[in-house]
Amino acid sequence: MVFRMNRKQKIASLVVIDAILIIIANVISDMFLDPFVHPGFQFMVKSVIAQIIAYWIFAALFKVFQRINRYTSLKELVAIFMATTSSFLVVYFALGFILETTFSRRYIFLSYLMTTFLIIGSRLTWRIINERKIHQNQLAPNAMRTIIVGAGAAGGVLARSINNSVNRNIDLVAFVDDDPNKKEIYFQGVKVVGTTNDLPALIEEYNIQMVTIAVPSIQPQEYERIISLVSPLKVKLNTLPFIEEIANGNISVSKLRDVDVVDVLGREEIKLDMEKISDDVNGKTILVTGAGGSIGSEITRQLMRFTPKRILLLGHGENSIYQIHRELTNNFKEKDTEFIPIIADVQDRERIFYLMEEYRPEIIYHAAAHKHVPMMQWNPTEAVKNNIYGTRNVAEAAKAIGAEKFVMISTDKAVNPPNVMGASKRIAEMIVTSMNEPNEANGTKFVAVRFGNVLGSRGSVIPLFKEQIAKGGPVTVTDFRMTRYFMTIPEASRLVLQAGTLARGGEIFILDMGEPVKIVDLAKKMIALSGYTEDEIKILETGIRPGEKLYETLLVDKEKNQKQVFDKIFIGSVHGFTRPEIRAFVEGLPKHDDQKLSEELIKFARESSK
Repeated sequence: MVFRMNRKQKIASLVVIDAILIIIANVISDMFLDPFVHPGFQFMVKSVIAQIIAYWIFAALFKVFQRINRYTSLKELVAIFMATTSSFLVVYFALGFILETTFSRRYIFLSYLMTTFLIIGSRLTWRIINERKIHQNQLAPNAMRTIIVGAGAAGGVLARSINNSVNRNIDLVAFVDDDPNKKEIYFQGVKVVGTTNDLPALIEEYNIQMVTIAVPSIQPQEYERIISLVSPLKVKLNTLPFIEEIANGNISVSKLRDVDVVDVLGREEIKLDMEKISDDVNGKTILVTGAGGSIGSEITRQLMRFTPKRILLLGHGENSIYQIHRELTNNFKEKDTEFIPIIADVQDRERIFYLMEEYRPEIIYHAAAHKHVPMMQWNPTEAVKNNIYGTRNVAEAAKAIGAEKFVMISTDKAVNPPNVMGASKRIAEMIVTSMNEPNEANGTKFVAVRFGNVLGSRGSVIPLFKEQIAKGGPVTVTDFRMTRYFMTIPEASRLVLQAGTLARGGEIFILDMGEPVKIVDLAKKMIALSGYTEDEIKILETGIRPGEKLYETLLVDKEKNQKQVFDKIFIGSVHGFTRPEIRAFVEGLPKHDDQKLSEELIKFARESSK
């Protein structure tokens, strides 16, 4: 059985070991100076005690004992040097000027040098022993022969993590780098054998099984070029793992991150005003509806960067709320934020009003909605109940308690909608923005945020494509002409937070999402990322489904407004119907005729943009 010390035991052992080394340093100094100086046993004892106490104080000050010694670097050595030097100066001046004791300066100085040498030497020796143990570990039988792309800072960190890893299932064979000055040099003990253009030949020459890209600043077109070079060779392609995994120093194949479609789409994420968001949400009670969904859960993660007082996690599905509550509780233990899981349906008006009164949230992010276009086309009654009635319930409850802000998550499908889902979201937009009262200086500010498709969200095309590719194809695209706007889940969530800070009441914030992406091109990229060719994984055109559009837009001509309120964030000139007109329409919707209900929803929503 191997005995492993906990952190407190390790610190205690270092305290004792360093004290012993100080004693040894004084004994060596006395033996060396014995032919010339005789400081006396009594003085030696007093000097050793004074040196140990002073060292302990300064070692604690410079956090010498809190450092991980198997990773001893220049910073750790400097900390030890500062602690021993400071303790020497204190002891020297205390003896000479405060206590006015006669003593051998040579003895004190030599003991200081020996103490510094022995303590630093002990740390370096321990690191060498650990590194030798690690390097003596045999490679796992299935270790993958690997080339790292990028002999820079990130590549160096990754190489060290791989070499120091206990689970050595990565056999680091070589580096490649496009800097011609790096060719043939040794980096982290591994040779730079060529450039990325040489990858096909190098993969064959060195029998490479995996290529890992370690260039954080790499451009999407470079990703595509490298993918086109290596995908025909059937090697695994991945990139840097998350920084937490590198910091843990235990890198294995499973920790490396697959190159994702986000990496090659060329979508530059927006940098938002984090300070302003922090001012807005820090110390507040915040309600997130749909908190178990893709957007809702990411909003809660992003909120934790700003330490709100309390986050109310409201959702209809108990499992998804349980999962996000457990994740936040485990990942943010050091924060003072309280997480409250709430199982509730936004359609339950009485329950929503009760919860609002009970917890009195200052900010509400309303992400709960049915979002699947064909499903809502088949079930228009549920779209009305959840997207329209549910939104109205939460918004009116927020207004009743005088919440500061209400931010609704909308979609580009609300623009001139030909389908039930888009129409229900457009009507929800009108409900929310019409509730803002211009004459109420301290009233709730109601806004909506409209954006395109979110990469990787539940029900989006990317998980479907991944599933189809994993099964060997075919990948199905409804129409090869179809295009969509895309953004990442974190970007969408940050945009929602930013919109809250910009809210004056009644706005619909719209993100400039760049150029739309052809769905068939997205499918081709994902096939290549998976290491297949289009001959191996076929792409089939299946025809547009009920309610789908070939092209999405974020605004119709009437709504376009050049007023930019933040980098790539605009306010659309979206008005629609008045609040009484909306109320009258919603209350007059047919109850038991899905066909008529669908027609009236779409007609009303489309008329709002004329």
